[in-house]
Amino acid sequence: MIITLIIAWIIFIILWKLLKATVTTALTLAAILVLLNISFGITPQDIWHYVRQFAQNLSQIPTGK
Repeated sequence: MIITLIIAWIIFIILWKLLKATVTTALTLAAILVLLNISFGITPQDIWHYVRQFAQNLSQIPTGK
């Protein structure tokens, strides 16, 4: 019974830290997107388009094999 509680507590702590990190990252990204939109007029769609274009350019680089 004690071992079960210890394992449950460890799992709870791990999940709590994971949730905290996820929420912190999401709020940070949201703040960056809002600041980019207000400061420079850059929309999330503009950023997504650039990321997709960058990934496509990376896929076209010859590997030399």
